Amino acid sequence: MRRIAIVHDYLAQTGGAERVTEAIHQSLPEADLYTTLAVPERISPYLRWLGAKTTWMQALPAKSKYYRHYFLFYPSAVESMRLDEYDLIVSSCCGYAKGVKRGTNAVHVCYCHNPMRWVWRFPEYMERETFSMPMRYALGKMVKILKQWEVRAASRPDYYIANSHIVADRLKAAFGVTATVIEPPIITSRFRISKDIDDYYLILSRLVPYKRLDLAVEVCTRTARNLVIIGDGPDRSRLEKIAGPTVTFLGRLTDDTVSSYASRCRALLYPGEEDLGMAPLEINAAGRPVVAYGAGGATETVIENLNGILFREQTQESLIEALEKLENQTWHPLAIRKNAQRYDIRVFQTRLLNFIEAVSPSLRETPPLLRRTG
Repeated sequence: MRRIAIVHDYLAQTGGAERVTEAIHQSLPEADLYTTLAVPERISPYLRWLGAKTTWMQALPAKSKYYRHYFLFYPSAVESMRLDEYDLIVSSCCGYAKGVKRGTNAVHVCYCHNPMRWVWRFPEYMERETFSMPMRYALGKMVKILKQWEVRAASRPDYYIANSHIVADRLKAAFGVTATVIEPPIITSRFRISKDIDDYYLILSRLVPYKRLDLAVEVCTRTARNLVIIGDGPDRSRLEKIAGPTVTFLGRLTDDTVSSYASRCRALLYPGEEDLGMAPLEINAAGRPVVAYGAGGATETVIENLNGILFREQTQESLIEALEKLENQTWHPLAIRKNAQRYDIRVFQTRLLNFIEAVSPSLRETPPLLRRTG
């Protein structure tokens, strides 16, 4: 019987990449899950229940706080995984998992969310950090080492899947690889259209600087618009300092509570540049529109005047103009939700299994009961 391994960079947070990994495993439920380190209290019940196999990094101290600081350790940890017994490896990768070493006859399919973002866009990331000049210099040297490793590691997968056309282009430019695009899964059944719309905008995100949530906070504070922020992260304290009385921070909430807020918001604010972005599609599944920065994956999922508005510059004036445009327009929740259903988890899982069947002939010999969608 064929054996399958799913490999994720690290399981220390709950975000879009982790939801993709969950959906991959639900498609291939007989697979074993591997990761470098896991923080069980920070991940979904499903991933916690799977009990991922970890590496020596699991013994490192204060993982929930410092897992990002251990970035130089991940390449070695990934390469230490023993996967020789597996016939199929599916990696869900934001940077490291592509570097696993496989057995001679195994097939490795990498679902790639992006080349290592902060490595390839290091100067841009440093603009929003307060590191000293010596620290910036040292980080620059470390990033160069990581980039060299990632270029070597990128040759290890046999096939690539990208989560958007923009990421496929980035993979081609960075590594010279060709990727098939399969957009990430949205569980549209989690969301319902509400007849009652409240007077608040919504942010649903990890609170990290590159997502440019400061722009939304500043605009809503300046214009006295109500803004509800769901999520947590290292940028929270800075955002709270610049927020006025109309901005509310709720931290992490349950999926059911998030769905309730999603269905009643005026719109989701999405001011950063993302690879694709699952949050806008989730809010669309609740029949609500999106105001998004017109770059990155939002340009592939936001159809102007159907399910949202794009603003062209990351400035307060540009975002305010987009908000005024949204507020003066009539939106049709059923049409918004119908568009989001093109990205439903069942669509994702069917496309994923079809791809794997095409590149891994042994999958066709697997009894159908071992494979499922939904």
